[in-house]
Amino acid sequence: MFQTYKTIQSGSLLLLVLFLLGCGGPEPRRPVEVKSGSFFKASVERSKALLAKEEKKIQEIIEKDSANEYVQSAAGSWYRLDVVNAAAQYNPRPDDLVVMTYNVIGLNNDTLYTKDDIGVVTYKVDKQELFPGLRNSVKLLKEGETATFLFPSSLAYGYHGDDEKIGVNVPIKTTLSILKIEKYRDSVQ
Repeated sequence: MFQTYKTIQSGSLLLLVLFLLGCGGPEPRRPVEVKSGSFFKASVERSKALLAKEEKKIQEIIEKDSANEYVQSAAGSWYRLDVVNAAAQYNPRPDDLVVMTYNVIGLNNDTLYTKDDIGVVTYKVDKQELFPGLRNSVKLLKEGETATFLFPSSLAYGYHGDDEKIGVNVPIKTTLSILKIEKYRDSVQ
C-alpha cells in the first residue's frame, strides 16, 4: 500500500509540474514575414521619377510656347492667363459657388474631354470633388478669367485614371473659364 501511495504521489507530482510548466501564459505569435519597408521606399522612388519625367515634359511645352508666360502655382501646376479681367478683385473662397467650364487635353494635345462633353459646372469651392489640380486652380482665377493649366498626373487623375478616357498616370492640360462667382454670405466683407 505504501508503494501505491508513493506511485500516486510521484504521478501527482509529475502532473503538477507539467501543469505549472504548461501555464506559462500565452506566447505572442511572431509574424511569418517581417516587412522592411522596401516596397514603400521603392514606390516613393518610382513616384519621384515619374514626377520628374512629367515635369520635364511640361517644361518642354512651356519652352516651346514662347509667346505665353507661365506661372508655377504653389500646388505644383503651371498656368498661363488667356483672358484677364482687370476689373475683378475677388478670388473664390471656400463655400462660394463657382460656375465654370473646362476641358481636359493630354500633353500631346489629344482631346480627352471637350468643354461641351463636361458642360457648365457649378462647383462649391472645397466642398465637392474635382481632381486635385482643378480644385486648387479654381481659387487662382477671378470671375470672367480663363487660364490654361498644365498638371502632372499626381494633380490630375493620378495612378487610377478616370476609368473612361484618362489612363493611369496621365499628365493633362486644362483650359478653365470662371463664368460666375456667387459669394458665400460669410465671405462677403
